[in-house]
Amino acid sequence: MSVESVQDGVQDLKVNEENQDEQQEDIVDPWNVASSSTAGVNYEKLIIKFGSSKIDEELLTRMEKIIQQPVHYFLRRGIFFSHRDMHTILNLYESKKPFFLYTGRGPSSEAMHLGHLIPFMFTKWLQDVFHVPLVIQMTDDEKFLWKDLTLEEANRLAYENAKDIIACGFDPEKTFLFSNFDFMGQCSNFYKNICRIQKCVNVNQVKNIFGFSDADCIGKIGFPAIQAAPSFSSTFPFIFDNRKDIPCLIPCAIDQDPYFRLTRDVAPRLGLQKPALLHSIFFPALQGAKSKMSASDANSSIFLTDTPKQIKDKINKYAFSGGGQTVEEHRAKGGNCDIDVSFQYLKFFMDNDERLEEIRKTYSSGELLTGFLKKELIEVLQKLVADHQQRRSQVTEEVVRQFMQPRKLKFAFSS
Repeated sequence: MSVESVQDGVQDLKVNEENQDEQQEDIVDPWNVASSSTAGVNYEKLIIKFGSSKIDEELLTRMEKIIQQPVHYFLRRGIFFSHRDMHTILNLYESKKPFFLYTGRGPSSEAMHLGHLIPFMFTKWLQDVFHVPLVIQMTDDEKFLWKDLTLEEANRLAYENAKDIIACGFDPEKTFLFSNFDFMGQCSNFYKNICRIQKCVNVNQVKNIFGFSDADCIGKIGFPAIQAAPSFSSTFPFIFDNRKDIPCLIPCAIDQDPYFRLTRDVAPRLGLQKPALLHSIFFPALQGAKSKMSASDANSSIFLTDTPKQIKDKINKYAFSGGGQTVEEHRAKGGNCDIDVSFQYLKFFMDNDERLEEIRKTYSSGELLTGFLKKELIEVLQKLVADHQQRRSQVTEEVVRQFMQPRKLKFAFSS
C-alpha cells in the first residue's frame, strides 16, 4: 500500500470521526452538560427536543415596544434564546396585571464564578424594567443531597453565595432571598405546596424526566417538587396576600428546564398558574464550549474572588483559541469567533455592540491576533470582577438578613 493511500485512509477516518461527533446527541440535564462539537451545544436541536419556543425578532420587537427601551444585549445576542409563554407575561404587563420573577442558585462552592452571574445580571434587568417582585431560592438542600457536603456546610455556603447575589444590585424592597433549609420551617405554605406537587407526580415520571436510578437516595426523588414550589404565588402568602393566581417568570439556563416542564404539567391539576420561562445558553469553560464552567475545577473558571493577576494568567494559559496555529496562518485564514472562548466571553460581558462587532470582524479577518483579543478580555473581566468585589464588600450580615426576612414586597401592579 502506498504512503498516499495510508494518508487518504487516515484522513477518511478523521472525517468519519468528525461526522460521528456531529451526530452524537448533546447531553443536557440539570447536572450534566456535554457536547461533542467544539462549537458547543446545538441549541436549535435543544429547542425542538425540549419543546420550547425560539426567541425571535417578533418577540423582541414587541418587548421593546412595551418596555419603551432596547432589550438587554443578552436577548439581542441570543444569550437568552428560548422561552415558554413570554407573550403571556407581556400580555399581563400591558394589562397592568401582576406577575413575579423567580430564579435560584445551588450553593456548592465558597465563591461563585462568572457563569453564575449570567441569570442574576439578566434577572436584575427584568426586575428594573418590569418593576416586579423577585424570589431567589438557595437550594442548599439539593447540594447536600448531591454533593459531598455536610448539611451545615451547604447551609453556610448558601449565605456566602447570597452576598454575591445581593452584590448584583437587586432592589431590597422587591427581592426575597431564602435558603430552603431555613425557609421550610418559616412558612408552612412552602411545605404544603411541595406536598401537593409530590402527590401529583409518581416515581416513574421523576425517573424518566431526571434519570434517577434505584441507587439514588430518596431525597433526590423528592427534590424536584421543592424547586417547583416557588413557581407559585401561594408559596409566599406574606408577599402576595395568599393569592394563588399570580403567574411567575423564571430566567434560567436551559439545563434547569426539566424541573419546570414538570411544574407546568402539575400546575393545572392544582388550579395554579403555569410558570413562564426564559432560557439562556451555557457559559463555556475556559477550555472550550464542549462543557459549561465547573465550580469544582479552578482552572475551568474565572471566580468572583480571583485577583487581577489570576484572571490574566487563566485567560492567557487556558482560554481556548479559535485563531491560527501561527501568526502567518492566522493572518491568512483568520480566527473562528464561534469557538474562540475569549470572544465568547466578550459576548457575555462587553455591552458595547459596536466595539464587539469591530472585534469580530478584525479577528475573523486575521487582522486582530489572539494575544490582543485576550488582552481586551482581560481588561473587561478585571474591571467587572473588581467592581463586583467592591460591591460585595459592602454586603454585611445585616444586609443579608434584610433580604432573607419574609416580608411584603413592592410591585407595580397589585390588582
